[in-house]
Amino acid sequence: MSITVTGCIEHKGFGTGTWALVSEQGETYELKDAPAELRKSGLKAKVKGEVRDDVMTIAMIGPVLEVKSFEVIKSD
Repeated sequence: MSITVTGCIEHKGFGTGTWALVSEQGETYELKDAPAELRKSGLKAKVKGEVRDDVMTIAMIGPVLEVKSFEVIKSD
């Protein structure tokens, strides 16, 4: 399922760590294949991607969102 989510990027410290997008509604998405430009805690971004129901992760912090494109809105 393709979606667009606006929110804040966070680094979660599970295992080796994982990158997440916390939406403005409070939903947490684990980012799959996040580009280096998106891997900055505190970054506000609009991310377009595919929710991957066929992928499991060690962190299991929320739905896995495979990043297709993004737009940086604000950097802290």
